[in-house]
Amino acid sequence: MKFLKIRYLSKGLFPISYFLFPLFALADLPAGNAVTLADVDSIVRILARFLITMSAIAMVVFIVLSGIMTMLAQADPGKFTKGMLRLKHAVYGAAVVLATGVIINTVAAVVDRSFFCQISILGICLY
Repeated sequence: MKFLKIRYLSKGLFPISYFLFPLFALADLPAGNAVTLADVDSIVRILARFLITMSAIAMVVFIVLSGIMTMLAQADPGKFTKGMLRLKHAVYGAAVVLATGVIINTVAAVVDRSFFCQISILGICLY
């Protein structure tokens, strides 16, 4: 009997808590600065530049390792094909990283509204 009462009570109070808990959470917020589009843009650019740089370093490492693996294969065709497969995957990864850089820069230009600039003189967009 107690189980049924608790079960119905929890079903009734749980949806009400969706409306009450945000009020408690917003009660004592500290004063802060608003996040602007320029802040978000700079964070995304820094993060994208870091990830693309790390990916480029990994790409060079994998290309060199696949070359070493191919050279050390000597007369074993299995090792040679494994090295060539690793080289192919490294090139595919490089293409994905470069394409991601192009996409990120294009989206950043669209957000900045510099993508739609038809005539630019000294960095000033003339529509």
